[in-house]
Amino acid sequence: MEAELMTLAAAGATTLVQQMATEGWGAVRRRMAALLARHRGGPEEAEVEGELDRAREDVIAALDEGDEDVAHGVSVVWRTRLRRLLADDPEAAAELRALLDEVAPPQHQGAVRDINNTINGGVSNAPVIQVGLVSGGIHQGPQPGGRYSR
Repeated sequence: MEAELMTLAAAGATTLVQQMATEGWGAVRRRMAALLARHRGGPEEAEVEGELDRAREDVIAALDEGDEDVAHGVSVVWRTRLRRLLADDPEAAAELRALLDEVAPPQHQGAVRDINNTINGGVSNAPVIQVGLVSGGIHQGPQPGGRYSR
């Protein structure tokens, strides 16, 4: 299986388990059950919804007891099911991606942001360096040839 599909299955399972503890669970449950039932040609949606509900009950009970291992175990089970689904039907990846795009928290994409600083209190005779991301070295002071770099 392609690494991209394996990563997608893992993200799907992680998001699924995270959503089990949210108010939006009902919508996620219905869509995930429809995805698994339709593309696998196996169990009916109601059966898959029942499996998801039982998994949710396990996760909620474990989190109430402070046991995060159960949530991890549930995630592993659903990751395996999603990996099988994507291996059998790679076209299901588009539907899973769409679901994740709607419910997964946005990932930081390294967006450029405006940053403003104000320096008060007199004269500053030292350089002020402000960066968000440095992809090369910063050199300050005399450089070869006696020049200063900025």
